[in-house]
Amino acid sequence: MTTIALILVLASGFTHSIWNLFAKRSMNKDVFLWMINIPCFLLLTPYLIEWLVNNTIPLRAYGLILLSIMLQSGYFILLSKAYQFGDISQVYPIMRGTGALLVPILSVLIYSESLSIFGWAGLMLIIYGMIRIGGFKLNRTLLQDKKYMKGLMYALGVGLCITGYTLTDKIILEFMPPLALLALCNIGYMLVLTLPALRSKAVKTEWKINKVPLIVGSILSPGSYLLFLFAMNLGPLSHLSPIREIGTVFGTLLGILVLKEQQGRMRVMMSIAITAGIIIIGTLG
Repeated sequence: MTTIALILVLASGFTHSIWNLFAKRSMNKDVFLWMINIPCFLLLTPYLIEWLVNNTIPLRAYGLILLSIMLQSGYFILLSKAYQFGDISQVYPIMRGTGALLVPILSVLIYSESLSIFGWAGLMLIIYGMIRIGGFKLNRTLLQDKKYMKGLMYALGVGLCITGYTLTDKIILEFMPPLALLALCNIGYMLVLTLPALRSKAVKTEWKINKVPLIVGSILSPGSYLLFLFAMNLGPLSHLSPIREIGTVFGTLLGILVLKEQQGRMRVMMSIAITAGIIIIGTLG
């Protein structure tokens, strides 16, 4: 794994946590997620059309592209619901942790990648930290808490979508550049988010209240995944995916410091554990 790939994936995790904080603080989650993807859609769609006209890809690649768009679209739909029912410091680690666990395992099985014993130890440390931060418990009291269970189910759904589109996009990058793939994903976002956003009649209100977060989010949302797409071309997915979960550390700290969410001491300690796991994978994985 190159130093450039490591820098790209760390930057991806950091920027991802920032725009997710903005999404959690937004007035209307569907509207916010829709609006931050409009600039990228307008800028990259002409580029995508030009690229498709001047290049050919095999038929099976179109099937993978359709699958990726569906998974990415499902990600945004479920993300909006997860933030409606759960704290960012609770649901963010769960949905990121699901992908952090499954992607390396499936990458080893599907792409014949490998992790050293230290790499697996680092991965387990990351997963443990995420579980503790997310407060993942299924005792009788929480099972009866409908809001908690909805937040948990939506977060797990997001994690499964992350796993699916990450593994799929790794293959798609063999046929097309990261910018073209990002443009395709944005078309999917617009298809699933436009109608709910317009039906809410909250576009003007969201812009009036969250103008700056919307502008910054429109850069960081597509930018965070674009950085990760570039990184995937430079290093093994089984290493890069867990390292990207540095975003969980940032997301947890932002949830505590900015949103004043509870259990700060334990979550900070687990953030340190996650960071240690990331360092182990990055150096000895």
